[in-house]
Amino acid sequence: MVYSEIYKNALFNDIIPFWEKHSLDNNNGGYFTCLDRNGDVYDTDKFVWLQGRQAWTFSMLYNNVDRKDNWLKTAKLGIDFIRKYGMDKDGNFYFSLTKSGKPLVQPYNIFSDCFAAMAFSQYAKATGDQEIKSLAKQTYFNIINKKENPKGVYEKSTDYRPLKGFALPMILSNLVLELEDVLDSKEVEKTINYSVKEVMEVFYQKDSGIIYEFVTPDGTIEDSFNGRLLNPGHGIEAMWFMIDIGVRSKNEDLIKKATKVILNILEYSWDEQYAGIFYFMDAKGKPMQQLEWDQKLWWVHLETLVALLKAYEHTQNEEVWKWFLKVHRYSWSHFPDPENGEWFGYLNRQGKPLNSLKGGKWKGCFHVPRAMYQCWKSLEQIECIQSSKKVK
Repeated sequence: MVYSEIYKNALFNDIIPFWEKHSLDNNNGGYFTCLDRNGDVYDTDKFVWLQGRQAWTFSMLYNNVDRKDNWLKTAKLGIDFIRKYGMDKDGNFYFSLTKSGKPLVQPYNIFSDCFAAMAFSQYAKATGDQEIKSLAKQTYFNIINKKENPKGVYEKSTDYRPLKGFALPMILSNLVLELEDVLDSKEVEKTINYSVKEVMEVFYQKDSGIIYEFVTPDGTIEDSFNGRLLNPGHGIEAMWFMIDIGVRSKNEDLIKKATKVILNILEYSWDEQYAGIFYFMDAKGKPMQQLEWDQKLWWVHLETLVALLKAYEHTQNEEVWKWFLKVHRYSWSHFPDPENGEWFGYLNRQGKPLNSLKGGKWKGCFHVPRAMYQCWKSLEQIECIQSSKKVK
């Protein structure tokens, strides 16, 4: 089987059917994400960022693959739920809710807002709903207004050792492209320029060639637990966002630089003893405060597959293709559950599942289907290029 068919078949014959069958809450609205190996619900709390992610997934498939009524209906289930229950009086999105929509955890996590905005934008594109489109725009500007202090009153650190995180500029570089139909062109360009500068000049370190998770406000490195923290999956995921921006702006230098960073991070973070990509690392090899540092996570490997394929699609760099084959073989031989469907999320260092969940507080209907879609589309382009070369 050609590679594109592997990803396409997994998306439509495994991943999407799993979530359609097990996660929909047709009584209360929204989705259950705490699913065990069989897909049974083991906790009914609803995490707003995962509600947004799943609503985005089904809206995206409706817009980009096939205008299936059941996909739009599934997206609406989440959109209506987070619109009705997800926000406080100031338009900030709670982190978690009960199954019926009662708030459980205050809006301390700006990523709830980010994925709500993405979901609203895709759903508005699918339906032409102007109210939802306005809500996407309103949520976006609420995020922008909070970007210097994302947690607001819920920030627990003091100002004595200030650090800024990589996650927000990373996600903004993707979010702004998702909302391009909602925002005016000047706002899009402003946020793209901000994100590229932060990602590729501030958090990227020229001496090591890799991305740091935290830096001081002036962009320097601090010798502390957080200051030395590396999150390989975040760094690599950000690079495919950079490649998308590079393709959009025809910036070949940005594409080539992002490709090099992907390779640098992989060389640094690949587990030579047991294979797979480490979850966290210390830039100086010091002991980690994250006890899960050596786990192998589903999203890290999936985002790496997407990044490698986008890089190869636009550079034809053979080193990139070799890495794709390496990560592909590891991922497909360790994460999928052929007996019950979907992917395990958490493996130990040796590559064995640490638990059997298919969804929870952090894993929902997002990274797996998004990666399957992105890889399928990139592989179709790659296979088309390879085929045309053979004909010549």
